[in-house]
Amino acid sequence: MSQTDRILVALSGGVDSAVAALQLKQSGAEVEAAFMKNWINEDEIIGDCPWEQDIVDARAVAEHLGIPFRVVNLMEEYRDRVVAYLLDGYRRGLTPNPDVMCNRDIKFGVFAQWARDHSFNAVATGHYAQRRRDPSGHWQMLEGADSNKDQTYFLALLDQAQLATARFPIGHLAKPDLRRIALDAGLPNATKKDSQGICFIGQVKMQDFLREYVPDDPGPIVRATDESTLGEHQGLHYYTLGQRKGIGVPSNTEGEAYVVVGKRASDRALLVAFDSPTAPGLFTTTSTVHHLHWNISNPPNESTELEGKVRYRDPRVPLTFTPDPDNSGSATITFRTPQRGLAAGQILALYDDNRLLGGGIYG
Repeated sequence: MSQTDRILVALSGGVDSAVAALQLKQSGAEVEAAFMKNWINEDEIIGDCPWEQDIVDARAVAEHLGIPFRVVNLMEEYRDRVVAYLLDGYRRGLTPNPDVMCNRDIKFGVFAQWARDHSFNAVATGHYAQRRRDPSGHWQMLEGADSNKDQTYFLALLDQAQLATARFPIGHLAKPDLRRIALDAGLPNATKKDSQGICFIGQVKMQDFLREYVPDDPGPIVRATDESTLGEHQGLHYYTLGQRKGIGVPSNTEGEAYVVVGKRASDRALLVAFDSPTAPGLFTTTSTVHHLHWNISNPPNESTELEGKVRYRDPRVPLTFTPDPDNSGSATITFRTPQRGLAAGQILALYDDNRLLGGGIYG
C-alpha cells in the first residue's frame, strides 16, 4: 500500500467495511469514508430497510477512526441501473443478480467515478477478495483467504480498469479474526450482525420486493411429466429454476417434494416435477453464457479448461469454456458434471484455480 494513496472507503455501516477503513488507516494511506445512499424504503412496506441506522453506524465508525465522512446520494443511478435491471429481468422470466450489478455499475462504477472527480485515486470496500499484480503489470483478483466468506463471485463482471483502482483491505482475513480486530480496536459496530439483504437496500426479502413492484400474473402449476394441473401460482417472477420451498404444491404420500423445472411463457405455466436426477430440465451439462466480462488482460480465445461457480455458495466446478468464433461476447459452457437449476439471468463466475477471470450471464 502506497502512503500516497488517497482512498475513499465505502462504509456500509457493517463491520467488514469498518475494518477495511481501519486497515487502510493503519497502513498509512490518506483515508476518507462515504456512505452510498442508494435506496430509501419510504413506506416501510417491503421489509426492514434500516438505511438511517446504517448511516448512524457508518458515521460513528468514521468518527472513531478520526476520518472525514460524507453521504453520497446515488439513488437515481441505483434505481436506473440496478433496480430497473432487477425488475426488468424478473418481468421477463429471468433470475437476475442485483448484487453483481451493484458492484459493477454502482460501487466500482458511478461511486468510483464520484471518487475520482473528488481527487481520490482508489475506492475500498469490505469485500472478501484479494488483489495482486502479475509480472506484466496487470492486476489479478484472487479469492478471499476465508473460503466461507469469499465474495469474488459478486465481482465477476468487473473489468481491468475497475480492478486497478479497487482496494480490498480485508481479503486476507478470516471472519473470526476480523471480528477480533474490530473488538480490539473498539469499533462501535464490532458486534453488529452481517446484513443478508439486497445490495445496499437492507433486510428485504426478494419476494416482498417483487410483490411491491411487479404486478401478480397468475397461471397454472403444471406437472412437467404429464401436463396435469396441480394448482395456481401468482406470478412466474416469484420462482426460479431449482426452487423447492414455497411452490404451494405439497409432497406426495411417499414424501417426494416438487421442484421448479421450468417456466412456460405461452400460458404462464410454472413447470414442476419430483426432485430427482431425472427431473426434466433440472440438470444441465451444456449452457450458453453471454455478456462476458473479463478482469484479466488476455481472456481465452479458444476452447479452454477452466472452473466456474454457478452460484455464490457453490464450490468451483470444472468446465470447458468455448468462445463463440464471431467474438460476440458469448461462449458455450460444458460442465464435467451436470449442474442443478441453472436459471437464465444468473451469473457464472469463471476461475483458474483461485484466480477470478471474469464472468457472464446464463441465457
